[in-house]
Amino acid sequence: MESCDRVGRALEDAAALHELAEEAGDDAVRAEVAGAAVAVGAEVEALEFRRMLSGEHDRAGAIVEVKSGAGGVEAMDWAAMLYRMYTRYCERRGWAVEPADLVAGEEAGISQASFFARGDYAYGFLKAERGVHRLVRISPFDQNARRQTSFAAVDVTPEIDDDIVIDIKEADVRIDTYRSSGAGGQKVNKTDSAVRITHLPTGIVVAMQNERSQQKNRSMAWKILRSRLYEHEERKRQAALDAVEAQKKDIDFGSQIRSYVLQPYQLVKDLRTGVESGRVADVLDGDLDQFVTPFLMGVRRTDRAVDG
Repeated sequence: MESCDRVGRALEDAAALHELAEEAGDDAVRAEVAGAAVAVGAEVEALEFRRMLSGEHDRAGAIVEVKSGAGGVEAMDWAAMLYRMYTRYCERRGWAVEPADLVAGEEAGISQASFFARGDYAYGFLKAERGVHRLVRISPFDQNARRQTSFAAVDVTPEIDDDIVIDIKEADVRIDTYRSSGAGGQKVNKTDSAVRITHLPTGIVVAMQNERSQQKNRSMAWKILRSRLYEHEERKRQAALDAVEAQKKDIDFGSQIRSYVLQPYQLVKDLRTGVESGRVADVLDGDLDQFVTPFLMGVRRTDRAVDG
């Protein structure tokens, strides 16, 4: 409220100064008024943006998961590109990145991978990236150099504080241990250090093999499971309140949000807001605020045709 009052007073002062400038015909004062108006506009925009990040967990860290979809090895390579894009975005924002789990693809890329993003409003920003991302390019894995379309899904959940209690019954989970398939030295590959926890009622599966110690992997897996169960319940409550609201539907491969075209032309287009960029290399290097900010601010796509 104090911020709103301050902006209101600044706007009133600028209006009064504008009247004086017009009465005196003073160009210097007119320039001062223009500068004040720009400053007020920027502060109003900042207030609106903070309002858009006022959700219960928006200030929290985030757990980001990338899964390859339709497209075979091409999709697995695309998933790896997305994983790098999001870690670079986090680095640009000054957030700490901690890998959680990674399952390599059979020939290239990744089948799925997840990481923790820790920093102020990490979840608030990254939640805008939930959904399916489509890539169109000349496949580097096709000897005939044909154009291929690939899909990968991104899910984002808040990192829930340890003091929030999520009741998980022992009978509702199955815990499996197995040998890690990732890098990490001989000790990782010779012991059953990897852990997979399956929550039977919801079907949520969390696998962790990044750490050398089974105990550490187990602890991290439980932490992620608690966060996903919390988010699962939150989504159920949201769906019950408004089942028809598009942004509250479950994430699946029908909820495509963005298209990335590398050939025959270069374009990234957000299908929700209509925001486009021809600087594809910059986007894949983590320049995502141009898409995230309009979505969080509630900008809707124009009447222009969108990529199918």
